[in-house]
Amino acid sequence: MLVGLLGHRIAYSASPAMQNAAFRAAGLSDWSYELFDVAPEDLPAAVSALRLPGRAGANVTIPHKQAVIPLLDELDGTAHQVGAVNFIRRDGERLLGGNTDVAGVRAALEEVGWDGGRALVLGRGGSAKAAAVALAGAELQYATRENWEERGALARASDLVVNCTPLGRQGEAVLKPSELPRQAVVDLVYAGGGTPLVAAARAAGLAAADGWTVLVAQGAASFTGWTSSPAPLGAMRAALPS
Repeated sequence: MLVGLLGHRIAYSASPAMQNAAFRAAGLSDWSYELFDVAPEDLPAAVSALRLPGRAGANVTIPHKQAVIPLLDELDGTAHQVGAVNFIRRDGERLLGGNTDVAGVRAALEEVGWDGGRALVLGRGGSAKAAAVALAGAELQYATRENWEERGALARASDLVVNCTPLGRQGEAVLKPSELPRQAVVDLVYAGGGTPLVAAARAAGLAAADGWTVLVAQGAASFTGWTSSPAPLGAMRAALPS
C-alpha cells in the first residue's frame, strides 16, 4: 500500500524516514511512504489519484491543508473543528479527511507541562488552527502578518508561545532571547540540532518541546488511522535526528 505527503517544496520532510521505519517495525513490508510535491494547481489531480487501488491515503501539509477540503468526501469531527486537514484515509473510493496535528500539539503541551494560562500562537494557517483547538480554554492571542512586528511584546506577556510558522527551519530566530514567554515554548518546526527558538528557551531555563515531538505524535495517529494497528513509537523516533 502506498501513502505519502501532499505538499509543495517539501524536500525537507522527515516523514518518509519515520513512517517507512514504522512500516518495517510493524512487519508491513508491502507499505511505503513517499513525498508528493504538488503545486496548488495540481492538487485536484493528486487527490483523485488517492482513490486508486493500492493507495491507503496521505498526509497533507503546506499549502494544501485547507484547499484540500472540498476535494474530499467527508471530514471527521476534529477536521471540522480545526477547519484544516492533514490526514486522508481511503475507504473504498471515498476519501475521508482528518486532523492529527491536534494530537501532535497536545503531545507537545503535555511534554512542557502546560496547565493553562496566556498563550501566543505565531501564525494563522492550518497548524495554527490545530494549535488553537489543542489550547482550548487558554487565553489565546495570535501574531500574524497583520501584527507580526508586535510578536515580541506579545510573547513576553504570555506564558506559552507556540510557533506554527515555518520560521526556524533555515536557522532564523523567530523571537529574540529577550522576547521569550514566561513559562514554555512549543515549536512545530523540526530541524537537526534543534531550532533557535527551542535552543533559546532551554538556555533560559524554560520548558520547550520541538517539532520532533509533534511530528512523531501526529505521525503515530496517522499510522494507526491507515493501518488500524498501534504505531511503533520507538522505531519512529529512532529514525529521526536528535
